[in-house]
Amino acid sequence: MDTVCRLRAMASLCRQTAARNPDRSWKLLAEAEYWEHLANGALRDHFKPCTSGFSLRAIGGDASTTQSAHGMAA
Repeated sequence: MDTVCRLRAMASLCRQTAARNPDRSWKLLAEAEYWEHLANGALRDHFKPCTSGFSLRAIGGDASTTQSAHGMAA
């Protein structure tokens, strides 16, 4: 998680510098976006072991689940 904080700090520094240097702002804002992209990737990699093997079902379930529930209630 320390890596994510450092990467986001770099992105913040780029945005602050862009605000002070309008002539180079396009380059600095692109660099800030790059650092944010790296931070998001590091965060995703950090939590990947926690979520592997975990899948989300659609809200409401599938048709077979709905039919079996209605069949049991009737």
